[in-house]
Amino acid sequence: MNNNEASQLDHPLQKVRDGIIGLFVGDAVGVPYEFMSRSEIAHHPATDMIGYGTHRQPPGTWSDDSTMTMCLLSSLSIHPMLDTDDLGRRFIQWYRQGLWTAHDELFDIGIATRQAIQRIEEAHLPAEEAGGGDEYSNGNGSLMRILPLAYRLVHEDRATRYAWIRRVSSLTHRHPVSILAGVIYIEFAIGLLTYGQQRTLAEHYDALCLTIREYYLEHAEIERFERIWNGSLVRLTQEQIASSGYVLHTLEASLWTLLHTNSYRDAVLQAVNLGEDTDTTGAVTGGLAGIYYGYNAIPQAWLDQLARREDVEELCQQFADRCAQVNDGGMNNE
Repeated sequence: MNNNEASQLDHPLQKVRDGIIGLFVGDAVGVPYEFMSRSEIAHHPATDMIGYGTHRQPPGTWSDDSTMTMCLLSSLSIHPMLDTDDLGRRFIQWYRQGLWTAHDELFDIGIATRQAIQRIEEAHLPAEEAGGGDEYSNGNGSLMRILPLAYRLVHEDRATRYAWIRRVSSLTHRHPVSILAGVIYIEFAIGLLTYGQQRTLAEHYDALCLTIREYYLEHAEIERFERIWNGSLVRLTQEQIASSGYVLHTLEASLWTLLHTNSYRDAVLQAVNLGEDTDTTGAVTGGLAGIYYGYNAIPQAWLDQLARREDVEELCQQFADRCAQVNDGGMNNE
């Protein structure tokens, strides 16, 4: 790490709220449209935060994406050196008791995620062995919840980042594709945290491509991500971008959307209007857009409607304080 990089790393922990609230709001904007095709949404495109729709939830309701993010935030606030068994117990509490849900009830959960949680609960597996490792376990259920690691790992080397992301992803998604998607997402988020608007989003993307080529080209699954790391993603048309629940589709759609919009609001709405897995594409995009544009760029009307906003912001502060304690040398890394 050079001196310039080090000088830029003093402020990222202040941005926890930017990214986490950005994720929650993007999730909530997308919830009413989940499972709708792009052509269906085109008849009545998303232009604001609304309610009801697919899940018949009131405006501002977030889904499993945000709930599982909160489980990770709360676990890291208590166990900053990472306790995946504790995280697994929190996932069980969400699944069985509605922990950290918007309205004290679970209304959305992915198949691979549910099966993994049941394996933790019923087979008493170590949490890191519970996630599916087959090709069909490459949904976006780990990507959608992993953003807190960007804040915790911003000072760490890439080997440590990869190891932590692998461990956290493996609770629900152990396949190398899911893990690498999380690594690329966190690398991009850390770049946003470190340099913010000193770089354009196009420059952040160029830096990500360079990072992938320099550090990850030996990864067994890297060819699947070629449209990202070869720099061509920015030149693709909307018709060439998929928005299903496949983890690579979600990652590509989120990065593409950021590169083709100029504000938090437009990024989230564009992500949702891609259709299909709208809450997760909205959440993954919203987290990155929140970091880049900042909390104050999120429409106030959307913030005002967000379920449990005070609770979420309070936990963001607790997490930021604990990360600051770790990064200030208040405890040893493990």
